[in-house]
Amino acid sequence: MNRVLLVEDNPDDLELARLAFERGECAAAVDVARDGAEALEYLFTARPDPPRVVLLDIKLPRVDGIDVLRQVKADPRTRHIPVVMLTSSAQDRDLRACYELGVNSYIVKPVDMEQFMTAINNIGVYWLGLNVTETPS
Repeated sequence: MNRVLLVEDNPDDLELARLAFERGECAAAVDVARDGAEALEYLFTARPDPPRVVLLDIKLPRVDGIDVLRQVKADPRTRHIPVVMLTSSAQDRDLRACYELGVNSYIVKPVDMEQFMTAINNIGVYWLGLNVTETPS
């Protein structure tokens, strides 16, 4: 089964994203990290089934999303994992920093609940269904 790592500290966004994956077109097991340190621990712990995609917020406790992205893309064990920033930040400096660090996609969270759930479903369809990834050697 496809595995997604959702890195989100907002409980409402977390539940909406889980619900969107449950109801969506692509089945996925959603693992959750509620802060950046938890996400790094998850990603750098040896596991036989790494996530197919990481959905990463920028504004996180302990370690922010940009620092998580920097570490993920700098490490040969994890740099192949697609990272999608899913954030409320529409600031140009955040967008630019993320793309300079190698983010695969940057999505500003819609405020409307239905639009948010549609966005999550579309992310799942693309990254879990349509996108072909190389498995690390």
